[in-house]
Amino acid sequence: MDNYKFRVEFLEDARQFLDELDEKAREKIFYNIWKASITNDRELFKKLQDEVWEFRTKFSKTYYRLFAFWDKTAKEDTVVISTHGLIKKTGKVPKGEIEKARKLMEQYFQEKKEKGRKK
Repeated sequence: MDNYKFRVEFLEDARQFLDELDEKAREKIFYNIWKASITNDRELFKKLQDEVWEFRTKFSKTYYRLFAFWDKTAKEDTVVISTHGLIKKTGKVPKGEIEKARKLMEQYFQEKKEKGRKK
């Protein structure tokens, strides 16, 4: 992982979104995520609002977005968590999608905190 700035994990909603796409689109999205993890390309990975980011892919005249946030709780391992995705049809990202990413992020950290207490 020496060349990577972060690694990416996918929550269930993100996995389902990716599973529903055709293979070529999914491959392009994974390629762009890989590329974003080794470069600082704002066209591929961009901050939207506060702690919500998006992986951006354009493939075959279609715009794909995977929402994400950073988990830097483990100092030796920086992780970007992808919450969910959408096929973008308008110029602006719908506020409801940003809010959904924020709620999934809060849920993720709450569950992580609870798991830490049980150990």
